[in-house]
Formats: sequence, structure tokens, C-alpha cells
Amino acid sequence: MGNPNDHAPLAELVEELLAVEGPLPIVAAGDPVLRRGAEPFDGQLEPALLARFVEALRITMHAAPGVGLAAPQVGVALRIAVIEDPAPVPEEVRRARGRVPQPFRALVNPSYEPVGAGRAAFFEGCLSVPGYQAVVARPAEVRLTGQDEHGRALDEVFTGWPARIVQHEIDHLDGVLYLDRAEPRSLSSHQAVVERWSQPTAEQAARALGFELP
Repeated sequence: MGNPNDHAPLAELVEELLAVEGPLPIVAAGDPVLRRGAEPFDGQLEPALLARFVEALRITMHAAPGVGLAAPQVGVALRIAVIEDPAPVPEEVRRARGRVPQPFRALVNPSYEPVGAGRAAFFEGCLSVPGYQAVVARPAEVRLTGQDEHGRALDEVFTGWPARIVQHEIDHLDGVLYLDRAEPRSLSSHQAVVERWSQPTAEQAARALGFELP
């Protein structure tokens, strides 16, 4: 456990954020909090405050809407994230991307490691980089370890789209944005993705924009 005096500023910041009702404001790319990496959670927030913060992250994620949100995205540099995906997609998209419903989870001090050598590349976006998407190649299967908001151990293997969500959110905790891993030639406005590249895979976009898929 850290020095309680060191915890006060983060607790005060969270209390200040929670003092305003409704979704929390999402930090946009360019803010240093998204780049410096988050510190491990070791009691900076008392259990009741942690529960309120996790709920605020859930509300903010739903309102955005998104399928994941990391604490740095609301300006709090702690290794905490939430994920949830109802996966309301057509069957052909579900099959191609491995996108299946995921229940709500809070991730505390999470980390991941690839399982096997398989990789998958799809368009990906971010609430902190509004208006754009790009193709990112990521491990197709990962093992997630960490804890939940109650301190219970997490050790689970994710595949397909859930694996992508896990990696995206944990990257945020390491100061990494999806653009750091993206194929530069694939960068597209959200409108262009909807109008041109809404196919289940990124193969057509790769041919037209001139980049390679794994």
C-alpha cells in the first residue's frame, strides 16, 4: 500500500468529477494524461469511492456510446477500466470479427499477453479520438489477468472482438492510443468508414487504400 498522503490528490480529483451528475467528460487526444501511463491501483480510492467511480465509468461508456473506457480517458491516471459489449451486429459481422456479447466487467490493474501467434486486423476507433477510425492488427487471442473492483482475481482468455476490446483499454493504461498501432494508410473519417468500409473485414479497404493485412 502507498502512503495515504499520496492518495489524497487522486481521491479529491475523483470526488470532484463525481460531484457533477451525469456522464463524465471524456479527455481527447493531446492531453498528457493519455500518454504518461496510469499508476497501479493500491487503495487510492476507498471502497465506496471506487464503487462510485466504476459506476460513473459504466454510465459514461454507455452514454458515449462505447464498449470500453479507461480511467485516463476521464482524466484519472489509475489502472482501472471497464468493458461491456452487447454486440448488436449482423451475423456475418459476428462470424468475421468474432464479436459476441460481453457482460460488464471492471478491470483493476489489468495486463494481457498474447495467446498463440494469430493476428487479426479490423477498423478500430476510440472515444478519445472522435471522428476517425483506422485498421489495427492485434493478437487474435489474449490472456487477461488482474482483479475486479472487489479485489477478486481475474484470469481469462479472450478471443475475437472481446480480445480487441481488452487490448485497446489496457493500452490506454500504458499511455498507448490505437493510432500508435494502426496502419497509417487506413486512417479514415468515421463517415468514410460507414459509407465505404462497412464490410465485415478490412480486405476491400486494404486493396483500395494500399496497405497490407496480416
